[in-house]
Amino acid sequence: MKKLLKKRILIPFFALTIFITGSAFQNDFFEIAKQIEIFTTLYKEINMNYVDETNPADLMDTAIKSMLKDLDPYTQFYNEQDVEAEKIRRTGDYTGIGANVRTMKDKLVIIEPYKDYPADKAGLKAGDEIIKIGNTIIADYKDDAGDLLQGTSGSKINVIYLRQGKEYSAIITHSEIEIDAVPHFSMVDDKTGYIVLSKFNNKASQQTSYALRDLKAQGAERIILDLRGNPGGLLLESVNVVNLFVPKGQLVVTTKSKVKKYNREYYTQKDPIDTNIPLVVLINGSSASASEIVSGSLQDLDRAVIVGSRSFGKGLVQRPKPLSYGTQLKITISRYYTPSGRCIQALDYLHRDDSGNAVRIEKDKYNEFKTKNGRQVFDGGGVLPDETLNVTENSSITNAIVSDFLIFDYATAYYYKHPNLDVSNFELTNADFKDFKNYLKSNNFNYTTETEKALADVLISAEKENLDENIQKDYNTLVNNLNNSKALAIDENKDDLLTILTDEIVKRYVYREGLYDYYKIYNLEIKKAAAILSNSSSYNGYLR
Repeated sequence: MKKLLKKRILIPFFALTIFITGSAFQNDFFEIAKQIEIFTTLYKEINMNYVDETNPADLMDTAIKSMLKDLDPYTQFYNEQDVEAEKIRRTGDYTGIGANVRTMKDKLVIIEPYKDYPADKAGLKAGDEIIKIGNTIIADYKDDAGDLLQGTSGSKINVIYLRQGKEYSAIITHSEIEIDAVPHFSMVDDKTGYIVLSKFNNKASQQTSYALRDLKAQGAERIILDLRGNPGGLLLESVNVVNLFVPKGQLVVTTKSKVKKYNREYYTQKDPIDTNIPLVVLINGSSASASEIVSGSLQDLDRAVIVGSRSFGKGLVQRPKPLSYGTQLKITISRYYTPSGRCIQALDYLHRDDSGNAVRIEKDKYNEFKTKNGRQVFDGGGVLPDETLNVTENSSITNAIVSDFLIFDYATAYYYKHPNLDVSNFELTNADFKDFKNYLKSNNFNYTTETEKALADVLISAEKENLDENIQKDYNTLVNNLNNSKALAIDENKDDLLTILTDEIVKRYVYREGLYDYYKIYNLEIKKAAAILSNSSSYNGYLR
């Protein structure tokens, strides 16, 4: 007990010495020291005297995560396993089975096998449910079952999986997995090149540069850069991507912090590939962070036309900080600003509503800035495209259907009903949409709107005040009307749902690589981008 107690006291002491050395904490030294001492004594008393057995590691993990929850969702504590996962995210390299896998209570579901990687070579497909790995039954495994799929390169695992209710087995051989930042690039037509940049790992600018040079060699005289769904990544890589299209020495992004050493200006450092080639950047509500640095700065510099829907709005910068015992803290250290001086952060984490959610910055509080050519741009809510296409914005009911994996499951069933489908001219029909609605009904799809939650709270308050009998009839009418509106909402979002469903189905046949080829023919945003680029007066009109 004495040895354990000694370790518990030393950890906060080391933390205290770290705080002392940071100049930013000098003024708060007494308060920090006081609070650490209070926490140390409380932590010791709980572990020594609580009536039931406690797990010191679990208590500390809960304490740390509860503390960070009051900051922002990007400031996170990583244990040793999390640190390795973050390393994979940054580099894009790891050893595994080459598939996106969803962990469930009693099984692992293959969401997407990557073409020509181990899971794909072993014959696994999207929708397959792994129920046993080696001698381990997933339903009996208490820890993260996804860890069972890991292994050194060349090692083998035997898996048992269910496909459409039937049981199969496969042997998967682990290999090195390289996640491309640019999973696809090709020509849309004889003069328009198309580059998909899906993440900002340390290969992002190198692979984008290669794609750009290759397309120019194929005859590309204009470029579409697709950042839709790109969640961001390394800030320096975003600067380097911008550098492909703007001259050396151009300010791309500025970071500002309460700690002076984090206040930096990032300029392009290399000679560009092409400063004149017409460029359209595609973004949507899932384009965040580094994607917004690229799209926002190219917009500020009037170097590209931005097409799509308003981006996510993440104007915060994180940096990993090593902690003891191989753990790590990823902490928000600064805000970033595009060349015009705007910060596109959409949520104010310092201020919360009654439910504890961060407050979204109101439009009337946005500030106006000017691009290089004097065009109006605004801060506070992501990057607003020069050409907005609402088709890229998902409604709450669409998000609910996606989150419940009902589109994924329907696509799985569709694939096995149509095993020989030619997707080159594939298009879902009204009959398909009707079938999908019946599928939602048969799977008891339902979701609760914010309005329903508010009405439920009103009824609870009325019951406490003995007023519920007076409003019950009106309440029931409102709920009934809401249910009718929710049913209509599915039809109102038909186009969005069919687009997402089509994407999921096409991937089943031709993988993600084939989906991008399908996009070039049918995707509305790409069609709009190509149309803008094909008309020089239209293109230049956006930038004036």
